[in-house]
Amino acid sequence: MIAMQYGFTLPADYDMAIIDRRIHDKGPMTDGFSKLGFKAYLTARKGELGATDNLYAPFYLWRHAEGASDFLCGPGFEAVSQSFGRPQVATWIVWHGDVAPDVAKARFATREILTLGTDVSLASVRESETARARERLDEPGMLASVAAFDPSGWTMVRFALHADAPAVSP
Repeated sequence: MIAMQYGFTLPADYDMAIIDRRIHDKGPMTDGFSKLGFKAYLTARKGELGATDNLYAPFYLWRHAEGASDFLCGPGFEAVSQSFGRPQVATWIVWHGDVAPDVAKARFATREILTLGTDVSLASVRESETARARERLDEPGMLASVAAFDPSGWTMVRFALHADAPAVSP
């Protein structure tokens, strides 16, 4: 599996209703996309819930690399690139990804990116993060949990979707 995310920081006065309409109108075009585990069209509005910027940052979990490739080479991503510029796309190799059947109820997301030090055992980190991701789906309101890593920068990501606003640390 591959986790993938790209994002756009939008001007402070950007009308985020434009993004909402785009998600509503164009989002369903990827429903049933081959090899897609799930997608989350993420937005943040400056000044709301601690957001410092207006953001649009979709996150995808692909069951197979070909799905991510097909999407990035397809008309949907081309349209996004034409509207906002071609973004840098972050990718992670997934250690574990779980999705609840009612994932469509998700309203909030959290993402932690952590550095993997050279002194840690990758096998141990993989084992503990896989167990953590599995256990998180049992938490109330948890609708998706992903643990993954990027060997090009030796970072790992913890991504989760929630039904309700989660408690987050600074």
